[in-house]
Amino acid sequence: QDQLVESGGGLVQAGGSLRLSCTASGRPFSTYAMGWFRQAAGQEREFVATIRWDSSGTRYVDSVKDRFVISRDNSKNTLHLEMNSLKREDTAVYYCAARMVPLSGRNYYTSRSDYDLWGQGTQVTVSS
Repeated sequence: QDQLVESGGGLVQAGGSLRLSCTASGRPFSTYAMGWFRQAAGQEREFVATIRWDSSGTRYVDSVKDRFVISRDNSKNTLHLEMNSLKREDTAVYYCAARMVPLSGRNYYTSRSDYDLWGQGTQVTVSS
């Protein structure tokens, strides 16, 4: 059974850092494009970052550029999101997601509908 499990969330002060992890099980993780999304209370789930299957490229939402870094270790079936200089507005439930079947002509996936498999989410709370 294909599954994604996030970890690493918690409470952190503004300006601090957290590292989220997502562990995949089931079919081969190494061929999937992966992404991180977040959903704040009362808001829509939004794209945060994505990484190509071979780590050859990444994309970020403007609000996290130069603060967050997405990475993956295909040998360990893990995806990470290094979050630095955290702000109160980063408070949300963070989800990892997998795009299991690539689309011809597409290198990056930034829409919620692009992803086939989701984790259960991990809460990140940034206090002032």
